[in-house]
Amino acid sequence: MIDVDFTQLPFSLLDEEHRHRLENAMEMAYFEAGTVIIEARHPAQFVYLVHKGAVLELDPTLPAEAGRLGVYSAGDLFGALSVLNGRSRYRFITEEETLCYLIPADLFQSLCQDQKEFDDYFRQRLASKNQLLAERREGGVTMAGFMLAKVQQCMRQPLILDSGGTIAQAVAALNQHNADSLLMERDGHVGVITKTDLLRGLVNDGLTPDSRALALASFELVTVPPDQFLFAALVSMTRHEVQRVVVMDGRRPVGVVELTDVLSFFSSRSYVVGLEVEKADNLEALAMASARLPELIQALMAQGVKMRFAMDLLAALNGRIISKAFQFVVPEGHQEHGCLLVLGSEGRGEQILKTDQDNALIVDDPENWPERDAHMQRFTETLLRLGYPRCPGNIMVSNPEWVGSATDWKARIGRWAKQGDDASMMNLAILLDAHPAAGRTELVDELRRDLFRVCSNNDLILSRFARPLLKFSTPLNWFGALKKPQQGIDIKKGGLFPVVHGVRAMSLQHRVGETGTFGRLDRLVEAGHMETGFAEELGESMALFAELRLKQQLARLEGNDEEGRNNQLLIQALSPLERDLLRESLQVVNEFKKRLTRRFHLEY
Repeated sequence: MIDVDFTQLPFSLLDEEHRHRLENAMEMAYFEAGTVIIEARHPAQFVYLVHKGAVLELDPTLPAEAGRLGVYSAGDLFGALSVLNGRSRYRFITEEETLCYLIPADLFQSLCQDQKEFDDYFRQRLASKNQLLAERREGGVTMAGFMLAKVQQCMRQPLILDSGGTIAQAVAALNQHNADSLLMERDGHVGVITKTDLLRGLVNDGLTPDSRALALASFELVTVPPDQFLFAALVSMTRHEVQRVVVMDGRRPVGVVELTDVLSFFSSRSYVVGLEVEKADNLEALAMASARLPELIQALMAQGVKMRFAMDLLAALNGRIISKAFQFVVPEGHQEHGCLLVLGSEGRGEQILKTDQDNALIVDDPENWPERDAHMQRFTETLLRLGYPRCPGNIMVSNPEWVGSATDWKARIGRWAKQGDDASMMNLAILLDAHPAAGRTELVDELRRDLFRVCSNNDLILSRFARPLLKFSTPLNWFGALKKPQQGIDIKKGGLFPVVHGVRAMSLQHRVGETGTFGRLDRLVEAGHMETGFAEELGESMALFAELRLKQQLARLEGNDEEGRNNQLLIQALSPLERDLLRESLQVVNEFKKRLTRRFHLEY
């Protein structure tokens, strides 16, 4: 009797006929501890599915400790690439008495030839396997349409009016083409005019139908290339608070995408939530829209949206909620007297579910804002009402220690750098992630320049700054297998934090202005400070950790996590694919920590 769940990956990728062929051909074999099942540089006769026991994967060209690449336990497959490549790169040896199901090599190759998805599964790199996990997520669909849609599939042909055109001609063109905007060119630059602009010109500015429309054009555009993901274009609209983007092929306008076009193209409730945030004109309406974010997150996950896209959209929506709350609480006359900063995961754009408040304030002239402390206290209370809990470390604008002028902040940076203790270094790390949410955004650029000036060329500060990434051990044992404690492993400490903080330390060293981890990785690659392949592995590993953590958090929200775990993952509860991905991702984290240990001299 074959005790194999053929509904699990990768067997679920086979059709019924091929699954039946596989089931009839599989046999079980027993191996004593220390048996070499597949030798390095030798062909493999079978693909193996572990039923009981454990099998080590070793690189015999490396010293004993460094050569331990992984451990395969019950439910894990190994030897597939050895069969497909004609020989094995590594040695597979039993760590204990082991039972394995055997899949004959010729049958396995035949299955791969006949079943493309099955073949693709074994040829995927970590990034592709991670995407497959997202596509096959329980309750989800295979690759949601809006993940693949490009701007060019949704854009309208640009309606362009001659630079000498009149308001009357502009109105006639809009009516004829049933459009809400048109483009005009001036000195090689493209501008946009909307129906609202034309109405304002006629009613408020005293223009006539014969007046030149060019005077009403706005040349500060949000643009996207035609091959950009439509989903990313929506994020840009949300982040920049605009209703349209202009599609540019180099310096030539080739289309326009209106928000209404996006909404008609997609049928997801996610955009409804975004519109509710935009339309909210009081705190009650904003609180109702904010309360729907968990529902949106669940919808995105069920539709198979890649984690980085989900993070981008949620970061934009959270940013708009916080910005609107600031506008509701702070009188208009004071809103430009400073800049509200969001910190931590919100500053990096990596917050999915709402976490603790982490924010700060830069003010240009404290004397012009005598009610500032009262307004900041009210702002903290407002965010609490919108679902953002208080920060246990009191890193909030209601704490005067996180409010100050540019001069105050410059002094704090210098003091923290000089003190050099763990708390001071963490304050610098928090500040490095600062992202403007409202007010005068140029104040943040000045603050970041101060951070770089004090820290980026100081090896001692950089070493102290990077050291916390070694604080938490990676949850792998000496043999490269996942640790399986009864209480679970802390994926935030063991997986997410080393990636986030390690990339943050490199960004401080190389003066990278991005605040998000994915963006920082891109800039580090562009500047030649990290190889493209390794940066991709780090990014995919981080996305996996975030997704597994999010699933646990959503279970808590739904009341399905009776033990109240948050960052704790029970390895036994993961699917074989999830365990495989998690093991590979944690090995990437280990390699990153080794690199950073050498880079920042953390051995001492």
